Amino acid sequence: MTTKLELQSTLTCPLCGHRTAETMPVDACWFFYDCAGCGEVLQPKTGDCCVFCSYGTVPCPPKQQGSSCCG
Repeated sequence: MTTKLELQSTLTCPLCGHRTAETMPVDACWFFYDCAGCGEVLQPKTGDCCVFCSYGTVPCPPKQQGSSCCG
């Protein structure tokens, strides 16, 4: 059974609250993200594999498929 991946996720900056909808790649992870609101470079929280898992409304595609990490 194949699970349909949700590729849209909204990232929310923990510093300024700026929200941006992004399309997640299925073959790579984003380890850094520049906030368009305040310019802060977001990095994954300890234990998370990417910025989508830390700050997004939807986890990255590997997590959606039950994998433990990107890459």
